Amino acid sequence: MTETPQAGGQPLRTLIVDDEPLAIERMQVLCRELDAIEVVDTASDGESGVEKARELAPDVVLLDMTMPGMDGLQVARALAEFDNSPAVIFVTAHEDFAVEAFDLEAVDYVLKPVAAERLERAIGRATSRRNPGEAADERWLSEFWVPHRSELLRIEAGQVHRIDAERDYVRLHVGDTSYLLLQTIAGLEAKLDPEKFMRIHRSTILRRDAIRGLRHEGLGVWSVELEDGEALRIGRTYLRKVKAIAGR
Repeated sequence: MTETPQAGGQPLRTLIVDDEPLAIERMQVLCRELDAIEVVDTASDGESGVEKARELAPDVVLLDMTMPGMDGLQVARALAEFDNSPAVIFVTAHEDFAVEAFDLEAVDYVLKPVAAERLERAIGRATSRRNPGEAADERWLSEFWVPHRSELLRIEAGQVHRIDAERDYVRLHVGDTSYLLLQTIAGLEAKLDPEKFMRIHRSTILRRDAIRGLRHEGLGVWSVELEDGEALRIGRTYLRKVKAIAGR
């Protein structure tokens, strides 16, 4: 198994941080199969992980989430303060921290036991992140991680055409498939680019390019018409803003 190295032919210098010796050993074995990375060191706790990252300036940190003392989220926050912060790939047995992980702009979130192909995909994303084709607007959320079978599936924000609130969750609609994500719709709205997404109701956000037009139903009631012909009612609270955006 091989992976295309980053631009310039140099592999990504990688630090492994995990408090379980067997987990570190397994990760080293998997990493040796990938040409795109070179393991420069390992650390068995969060504090030493941060110190080694400061000393070695790795390109990537493979980071366990639950460790005694300084946990993975605290380590990631510390790494984010570096002048040239490394890409972080969380490697964990727990899926419950995915929301916090993507809030910290981690490259990926890989569940244990780690499959070789899954790690390869994560490293590929780290390579792309280090050598982006074009600069992205980092103010807005560009991707989601959602539970799917035995892993967390990564979904580009641009693939989502509709988001519905379901109590403490939101349902992301991607084509004919939908995924549940533990996140409030208000919290998610604040992270989405308003040039690309529009909230039309207290329980609905739409991708703007999925909207065909607005329809007046009479008596002050308006609906959004989608490209597939479906009509969704606009909440009164959001009507003025929706019409203002549509009238640009």
